[in-house]
Amino acid sequence: MKYIHELGPLFHDVQMSGIFPDSKTFPDCLPKKALATIAKHYEKNKKLPGFELATFLHEYFDLPENRNGFANNPSGSLGQHIEVLWNVLTNQPDAKPSKQYSLLPLPNTCLVSGGRYREVHYWDSYFTMLGLRVQGRWDLIENMLDNFAYLAETYDFIPGGNRSYYLGRSQPPFASLMVKLYAEHAGEQALVKYFSLLTREYKFWQAGLQDLDQGKRDSKRMVALGGADYLGRYWDEFDTPRPESYREDVELALTSMQPFPQIYRNLRAASESGWEFSSRWFAEQGGFAGICTTDIVPVDLNCLLWHLETTLAETCEIIGHDDLKQKILDDAEDRKRALLRHCWDDTDGFFFDYNFKTGRTTNQRTLAAMFPLFFKLCSQQQANQVADIIEQDFLKPGGLVTTLSESGQDWDAPNGWAPLQWITYKGLKNYDHERLANEARSRWLNTVNANFEKNGKVTEKCNVLEEGAECLHQERLGWASGVFLGMRDEG
Repeated sequence: MKYIHELGPLFHDVQMSGIFPDSKTFPDCLPKKALATIAKHYEKNKKLPGFELATFLHEYFDLPENRNGFANNPSGSLGQHIEVLWNVLTNQPDAKPSKQYSLLPLPNTCLVSGGRYREVHYWDSYFTMLGLRVQGRWDLIENMLDNFAYLAETYDFIPGGNRSYYLGRSQPPFASLMVKLYAEHAGEQALVKYFSLLTREYKFWQAGLQDLDQGKRDSKRMVALGGADYLGRYWDEFDTPRPESYREDVELALTSMQPFPQIYRNLRAASESGWEFSSRWFAEQGGFAGICTTDIVPVDLNCLLWHLETTLAETCEIIGHDDLKQKILDDAEDRKRALLRHCWDDTDGFFFDYNFKTGRTTNQRTLAAMFPLFFKLCSQQQANQVADIIEQDFLKPGGLVTTLSESGQDWDAPNGWAPLQWITYKGLKNYDHERLANEARSRWLNTVNANFEKNGKVTEKCNVLEEGAECLHQERLGWASGVFLGMRDEG
């Protein structure tokens, strides 16, 4: 065994016991002895009179530290707070990484997400970079990209975070946007430098295509929709409970009609999406227990993959790979055509995820519909229809709400999330909806500022349904801070 989540009975017993209210705590612990030794001692002692699991854990493991926000300087602004915050979130490379520890070592300085997230998270990092760009921290941006390049070279893809328990899945593929952002500073040589990173990313998300060519309907992260239409979906290589959410996954599976491997993979796939969790992944009936992420072709994912393809094609032109450039451009055009065919609904005038099992869109209105506008993939008429619905249904006193469903899930109403504020704001501006974009921006900045003045914190999401609603959620400092600075700088 290499990692804590491979401890078998000990891991199961700890996670199901509730000793740690947060299931992520135990997988993130640092073992004091070899895991095989710890497992052997547990089996030997667990049935002895007076045995206490909590005492055993403290004897054999060091608990992780939270990267919570620090005390706010009452005379300082939120911008000043964030400048200091980068130092709090910075991890130095570990010259001698600990063995049998879930943290995957990185070669360069990095920024962790903050709070309970003591590691680098993939898609968070792009939004963190928006703030670093404002402050001219190109050194950190390059370090972060170098770390992702290292992970891709080591594992053939970018894990969702640099933890061993993320090695079955990635996160929304923002690497091409990160590279393009860095190219604003370093020029086209940034694309050349990270060409290998982008090609590995592309290969990872195309895995399964060969099976589709042989007649399968779906394989890994690829789905065949008929004719020449192929689109991507979220997936995970494993079909077991997520180690960092073990108890929650096991308990949900017991209430579901799905076979255990199926619901576990659906939960893992939703985690790869970053939207963990949202009613956008639920079947029409069955609520959370009916989660069916792997049946769904997400509109936002395929927009991101289109950008990856076009960025790769641009890089091929720079380095003279003309044949590969044309192939990837053809793939990008095919993806765009399939996306517009299957995810656009003329009747509703909105972009939706597509359920390839039912053969129709999900009819779940979410801010994922803004990604075609963010990447300029749709017509002006389509953008106008989407913008009307955004203003009518999604714009709330505190900013933009993620979905219209109040399911109790984090990525549903009443919550607004920092990254989607940015995507929507830029998407609206791309199609000259300046007034609506600026109104959404103003409301979100006011919400973040008001929460900071009240609590001295930057949180991962806020209740946007009412003006001045208190945000007492988990801190996820990196991307919330980055989006705040990026949006403030747009004024």
